[in-house]
Amino acid sequence: MRLGVLLALVGGGLDAYTFISRGGVFAGAQTGNVVLLGVAAAQRHWWQALGHVPPLVAFLVGVLVAETLRRPRVAAVLRRPACVAMTLEILVLAAVGLIPASAPDALVTVLVAFMASVQMSTFRTLVDAVYNSTMTTGNLRSAMQNAYAAVVAGDREAGRRAGQFACVVLAFLAGAFGGGWLTFVWGVRAVWAACVVLAVGLCLFVHDERIARRPGRPGSPGGSGGSGEAGR
Repeated sequence: MRLGVLLALVGGGLDAYTFISRGGVFAGAQTGNVVLLGVAAAQRHWWQALGHVPPLVAFLVGVLVAETLRRPRVAAVLRRPACVAMTLEILVLAAVGLIPASAPDALVTVLVAFMASVQMSTFRTLVDAVYNSTMTTGNLRSAMQNAYAAVVAGDREAGRRAGQFACVVLAFLAGAFGGGWLTFVWGVRAVWAACVVLAVGLCLFVHDERIARRPGRPGSPGGSGGSGEAGR
């Protein structure tokens, strides 16, 4: 749950960062890019429309990379694909903060969209439910669906999930607010704040995984139940 909230903070912050500092293009919310592409094309602003294509392509490539990291043979070599994905994201975003504002916007939006895609495709489960850390539409729907089940049917588990999804939605909003504010104040270097949050998330992930693998705990090699895989 803690990691899910931190990743949602990063997701909201990255969208605000690229939208403000890199020509109104979203990093993770590809629905927005598709809509803006269509609107620009309808107005025959072809150059503006093309500006939304690179992050879409980068997002698709990110999905392929994330799926490759999960392949059994690759995962066996890397041992902790999720940690590799988070470390890669930290390194890439740290490099993005070094790219001057005068550089082509497409260079930055491609890198950020790629990493947002890897993050979304790697971490897809919030405790025991599917969620998304880089966009919030599905999380809003899940929060309301579970809240409805909790109120109408008295489902306590649904109430718990509704609270969890509400926390993720609020975290995404907080990330967008913080990312936007920091971008106005720090400019292109504001992306480094996302690196700090991801570093904290990585530490939490490793810590929780070590606890889960201790002998005698459920899901651990010496425990009962579960597969021993933690964090996703």
